[in-house]
Amino acid sequence: MDFNLSDNKEIDVLLNGILGDVSSFVHKQDKHIQEMNRIGRALSSENDLTKLLPMILSHAKDYTNSDGGTVYLMSKDENSLKFSVVETTSLDIFMGGGKGEITWPPLQLYTKDGSKNLEMVAAKCALEGHTINIEDVYETKEFNFEGTKKFDESTGYRSKSMLVVPMKNYENEIIGVCQLINRTDEKTGEIIPFSKGDVETLSSLSSQAAVAITNAQLIRDLRLLLESFIHSIASAIDAKSPYTGGHVRKVAEITMIIVNALNDTTDGKYKDVKYTNDNLNELRIAALMHDIGKITTPEYVVDKSTKLETIFDRIELIKTRYEVLKRDAQIELLKKKIDEKTYQDRLTRYKDDLEFLQESNIGGEFMSDDKIERLEKISQETFIENEIPCKLLNDDERANLGIRKGTLTDAEREIINNHAKVSLDMLNVLPFPKKLQRVPEIAGGHHEKLNGKGYPQGLDASQLSLESRVLALADIFEALTASDRPYKDGKTLTEAMRIIDFMVKDEELDGDLVKFFYDKKLNLKYAHQELRKEQIDI
Repeated sequence: MDFNLSDNKEIDVLLNGILGDVSSFVHKQDKHIQEMNRIGRALSSENDLTKLLPMILSHAKDYTNSDGGTVYLMSKDENSLKFSVVETTSLDIFMGGGKGEITWPPLQLYTKDGSKNLEMVAAKCALEGHTINIEDVYETKEFNFEGTKKFDESTGYRSKSMLVVPMKNYENEIIGVCQLINRTDEKTGEIIPFSKGDVETLSSLSSQAAVAITNAQLIRDLRLLLESFIHSIASAIDAKSPYTGGHVRKVAEITMIIVNALNDTTDGKYKDVKYTNDNLNELRIAALMHDIGKITTPEYVVDKSTKLETIFDRIELIKTRYEVLKRDAQIELLKKKIDEKTYQDRLTRYKDDLEFLQESNIGGEFMSDDKIERLEKISQETFIENEIPCKLLNDDERANLGIRKGTLTDAEREIINNHAKVSLDMLNVLPFPKKLQRVPEIAGGHHEKLNGKGYPQGLDASQLSLESRVLALADIFEALTASDRPYKDGKTLTEAMRIIDFMVKDEELDGDLVKFFYDKKLNLKYAHQELRKEQIDI
């Protein structure tokens, strides 16, 4: 087939034109793909719903050149759509996403008689899972736009074109709806209908958004689950002992007072200490879980307020035995086996000995050698029970009353101390996420000492992090000042500081941290929140 020159030129022009159109189309498609990928990366990198939802709406509006839009999220019971973000650029309206509370009631998906609410465009989209494209909301008869028209009337706005797209997760469940309004021509500014390309673009964007929202909700739900677990454990400990439960809460409070102050300081040794929100959350959770092992500790040991307390305070049995002794002495007097002076001397001795035992039972004073000797002498006293001579104090009662300091025996002290090992063991088996991986280390070190004489691992200063030292100080300070313990009164700030200073000298607590605690008046900050007025003596 022959072509003349002019024909060849025309063919070249035609081919060049076609190639140019193809190139332009490919360029636009490539740009479109790149833009969608960019949006996808942006959405997948954000897991805070208050930031993610506005981002979704912003991308949707920008990509379709829409003036306004709304993102709805499905309620947990799947009976309504909640207004999550609302934006209209020309009216300077932006609500939701942490920038303005939306007070509008949720959009109900079902009517009072239980039938589907198909009159509302967003409700129908959510119920049926189909995209709805409307050229002019004033012209359609299918949906009820009375609310839209009232809004227009009050603002002078004119709602026209609308595109409503369902957001489906990986299980093909509707988790929300993206609704855009008033697509605008970039050149003329005229309101125009949404195109087929807009539908495809928004559908693709909504799919990416649904994945991002689902991920964010999953992360949020996991966080809530962990928080609920932590508080349920605290409640369980609280049920065993209201004193220990209060201790957990207060130690977490003191810990956060200290670490927030460390975070804010701009001078001194700790000027370079900086914590992110994730770091602070990790410390808070460590503080809340530091005594988790006490869930295994018997209540009678945790709440042992006197030396003789088990299920009840056995000092009452001893009082009864003294009544028996006094009765028997009176019988001897009546039978003239003893004279009046001997009888009165016995009553006086019984009274003095019982007062001594009652005082010893409290555990507030150190048991010196002479007191131990007197206790041994009293324990040899006998009384008659069912015509059988019995010792006034049995071996267990004598051993408990002979506790030198406090109310716990060595065996009971070991049970109490074992909670730290149990706590560490329990925390180590929990699969904490990356941002909480230090919880076991921080929480497990609150009974360790800088001199290496603490427990459960016997760590020394070189092995203890600043955060573990903070928790140790918080634990000691709360224990000293607590006034809700059944076995002691709360120390005043002066008394607590004196004891803590001794612990610093003995290389048990971090001296620099304690100084920071005092210099920044953090002890006073906590005291004004939790202590009685008479305890605040500085």
